[in-house]
Amino acid sequence: MIESLERLHELPASWSWTTVGELYNIVGGGTPSTSRPEYWEGEIPWISSADIFGLKDIRPRRFINNEAIQESATNLVPQDSLLVVTRVGLGKVALTKTKICFSQDLQGLIGISSFVNPMYALYYLSSAVQIFKHIYRGTTIAGVTKKQLSALPFALPPLPEQHRIVAKIEELFSYLDAGLEVLQKARVQLKRYRQAVLKAAVEGKLTEEWRKAHPDVEPAETLIGRILRLKQEKLGKKFRVPNEVDTAVLPKLPDSWFWVRLESLADLKGGITKDAKRKVPDGRRVPYLRVANVQRGYLDLAEIKEIEASEEVISELRLEHGDILFNEGGDRDKLGRGWIWQNEIPECIHQNHVFRARLYSNEVSNKFVSWFGNTHGQKYFLDEGKQTTNLASVNLTKLSAFPVPLPPREEQKIIIERIEGLLSQSDGSKEIIDQSLKFTDSLRQSILKRAFEGKLVPQNPSYEPASLLLERIKAEKAKQLTGKGRKNNHRIRQMRLIDVQ
Repeated sequence: MIESLERLHELPASWSWTTVGELYNIVGGGTPSTSRPEYWEGEIPWISSADIFGLKDIRPRRFINNEAIQESATNLVPQDSLLVVTRVGLGKVALTKTKICFSQDLQGLIGISSFVNPMYALYYLSSAVQIFKHIYRGTTIAGVTKKQLSALPFALPPLPEQHRIVAKIEELFSYLDAGLEVLQKARVQLKRYRQAVLKAAVEGKLTEEWRKAHPDVEPAETLIGRILRLKQEKLGKKFRVPNEVDTAVLPKLPDSWFWVRLESLADLKGGITKDAKRKVPDGRRVPYLRVANVQRGYLDLAEIKEIEASEEVISELRLEHGDILFNEGGDRDKLGRGWIWQNEIPECIHQNHVFRARLYSNEVSNKFVSWFGNTHGQKYFLDEGKQTTNLASVNLTKLSAFPVPLPPREEQKIIIERIEGLLSQSDGSKEIIDQSLKFTDSLRQSILKRAFEGKLVPQNPSYEPASLLLERIKAEKAKQLTGKGRKNNHRIRQMRLIDVQ
């Protein structure tokens, strides 16, 4: 529960605790009927929580007309109103730059007087409303009610001090934003560096000098001959000599390298199909990998789901250490992405949207094959993938034909050593950048905390205390509710319609 004002931390003598409801008129939102397209042909911006990207960054995608306002629960709030997301996207806050309407996921705060600096209120609420996320963490809620938002405590300083606090916050945030920009650029550059390392490696550029020093190394063409013999021994009469790779459209390789189809190097296998209606007699539940688990160059195993399968299927699809994983599809950026299975989870299988490639010989580096698939392979999978309205996919036939450059066995080892050495250095830099970004965010929160405890700027005893501001605000609010200022709901709606005409 939100604490009562009496139990909150002590403020400077000139400050006062109040509530959001004492300072603002709170109005809810709504969505005009989408079955009435004529409602959505106006020039009045209408937003949902998805259109709020920052405290001062609202990007309306849809616009409505006066009739839509009149015939729905949405409300039009003036410029410099505050919007608080109280349902989907709980915790977002933004300040309006223009008059705007909004959905039922938001509440609009319309200032009663000029005694509250809108920017001060924006920064304060951006921190204060997080209490709702904390209270309802881990629960499914319909949303924060208007009553709960109205009762939210608000630390009110004297008006001149509000202005000074805002100025100081923005000064300090500008320094943080400048640092953040540098860190984000560094992260982008680091990502490009890693891509450049992998690209150079799979093109043979990292080992140019090594090849010159080792001219008599066994060529990859001899290696592939041994691998095909192993494949023939395994498949017996089912063995078919793989088609040669059409190299006309492929980059030229170093003389000792050789283009091969993936099916020449590995046994390829699709996975289990998820079907809630399927009944598996004597089956049992086992963990399985989904597309979300197989990222580009790493595995995300934070959330592993289970599926019921027979012992025969489990035995057939059980992943083994060193298996190369390729995603069948989803969004286009997911096509073919993958990494290596290293027995992170006992007895794990894979779904049908994740292909497994099991190498016939340990003379081929699984990391090299996966790195190539995640770099140069992206173009192949995009070109060969099938695109539907919402999904993209690559089938097992196309994956089998995926052309892979095969270096000599000895050179593969050198390539892996050099890649891992260079990437380990970049991993250290990435960790420093990530820690700095987290520190920047925590420092931003620390600035806000000090600001609203009255510790960010010096106190000035000559300022009119906030208690007097509250008396004036209450007087203005009372005036709005009596005499000429009385407004019932119908009057409010009529006035806001006139206001936009």
